[in-house]
Amino acid sequence: MARVRLEHVTKTFGSGGGEVRAVDDVSLDIADHEFMILLGPSGCGKSTLLRMIAGLETPTSGDVFIDERRVNDVLPKERDVAMVFQSYALYPHKTVAANIEFPLKARGVGKAERAEQGRQAAAMLGLDTLLDRKPGQLSGGQRQRVALARAIVRHPAVFCMDEPLSNLDAKMRSETRAELVELHHRLNSTFVYVTHDQVEAMTMGTQVAVLSDGRLQQVGTPQEVYAAPATAFVAQFIGTPPMNVLPPGVLGGDSVRVGFRPEDARLVSPTAPDDGTTLPVTVRLVEQLGHEVLVFVDCDGARLVVRQPAGSGVPAIADPVRLSVGEGVRHHFDATTGERVG
Repeated sequence: MARVRLEHVTKTFGSGGGEVRAVDDVSLDIADHEFMILLGPSGCGKSTLLRMIAGLETPTSGDVFIDERRVNDVLPKERDVAMVFQSYALYPHKTVAANIEFPLKARGVGKAERAEQGRQAAAMLGLDTLLDRKPGQLSGGQRQRVALARAIVRHPAVFCMDEPLSNLDAKMRSETRAELVELHHRLNSTFVYVTHDQVEAMTMGTQVAVLSDGRLQQVGTPQEVYAAPATAFVAQFIGTPPMNVLPPGVLGGDSVRVGFRPEDARLVSPTAPDDGTTLPVTVRLVEQLGHEVLVFVDCDGARLVVRQPAGSGVPAIADPVRLSVGEGVRHHFDATTGERVG
């Protein structure tokens, strides 16, 4: 079992007037064998939260549990947790095999046994033919797989991963995402994965926890977070392009901000009747993406985007049109707090 539970965890740095609250009263329950994504912009506290699970940071207040065991005062090496860093953190003078086997060597495992376990971990990630190479002879994607194999060889209960794909190019990120999902299915472990990339969150996680300014905004499956964002922040952070959120008073009362996904709106003739579901807008940019078209428009000073299928009629830049947003596709957020109200 590898359940991870955080109860009212807070982490502050500094003191007095210079105190910074990196994590603010976060409670989170990560089930056994979950692939939990900690998602948010830079500086939101997600890496600090991960480091507290791994034991690299100590909570200022609150408790961290792994398998019902309170681990606040337990050393990282005794938590049965493996950490995969953004920077790979490989030993440049050691071979791939030696890098993978190093955690076992540190534990005093015999040479023959750790070599066999290292080969098994390498085989899981397609590194069989690279065992005699040094990290400097590998591509970025191969080095990241070595770092993953080094974590796998320990057979930890929990994998903590801090933006491990951010140094890879787009093609390699896509391939490695798929490898990580397959790896999660093969291993009987819990994954806690930090990223600012919402595409990674939507395609990899079984659960997503969205953070902003150190506070937990929402926890749910990727589809739940996408379909029913709990706050305007979540709505505008999840999705590519993100949800459009109108200024207060537009398509709703002054106390409400109305949001809608780019695919849920459509552009109609500027002479279309105003029946309460359309808004006058001006086209500012058109992006032809082959399979679809993104049309960016201005509405009362707000920049909005509409997703249209390829081949549909596309207005020209500076054209006045009307934006149609049906009642059934609208999301409503409190204009002051940003919390979902409908």
